[in-house]
Amino acid sequence: MIHVPTNPAAHYAGDLAAWAAAALAARWQHNKWPEQALRFSRITRPSYFVALGVGALLGAWLFGSANSLRAPIIAPSHSIAGALAGGIVAVELWKALHGVRASTGGALVLPICVGITVGRLGCFFAGLPDYTYGIPSGVPWAVELGDGIGRHPVQLYESLAMAGFLAVYLRARLNGARWARDHAFHAMIIFYACQRFGWEFLKPYPAVLGPLNVFHLLMLGLAAYGLLWWRRGGAIERGAA
Repeated sequence: MIHVPTNPAAHYAGDLAAWAAAALAARWQHNKWPEQALRFSRITRPSYFVALGVGALLGAWLFGSANSLRAPIIAPSHSIAGALAGGIVAVELWKALHGVRASTGGALVLPICVGITVGRLGCFFAGLPDYTYGIPSGVPWAVELGDGIGRHPVQLYESLAMAGFLAVYLRARLNGARWARDHAFHAMIIFYACQRFGWEFLKPYPAVLGPLNVFHLLMLGLAAYGLLWWRRGGAIERGAA
């Protein structure tokens, strides 16, 4: 069992680090693939980012609170999974109102992956008050966060998983792989949903449907969205050929 020093303030430090790292990643991406940024700017308007921000904030609070309010610890919270879902819903509504059919998420893949990878470290070092810890475990790498109980470091599992996807995506993008150019956002959402669905079984969140908690159900929805959009995008490409 590995003792980990924690502090609730680490969550906010992690948030700041995640935003800074995501901004740097976006800047690098802009310099590397300026045509992607140009296409993105042509499709979107300032109201797009307003919708994205409001949707992400609402989704983060609603899903985080919906999960924690069912638990013994009653406190509104926020969730990256909820932020993704809320942002997607808001953007899809914006696109429907403005007649935009193309995917706009490709330019956000790198910043999002970097943000999650870094941000989860803040969750980890925030310890038990963050309420993102894993269930008790006897694995050799179990971590003790201040209560004398060894637990799965689920925050690190997610951070490493997203770092792995990021490495695969960057390699594919640099090599000109079509999926990394045209369907990166869909691939990211599907991967995120699948890995998060698995890690949820290692968290002490209350079940709402059989063995599934709120985030299990949300991940099923995100995976379905990614698969349907990927298929829709392929159908549009075939129709234009």
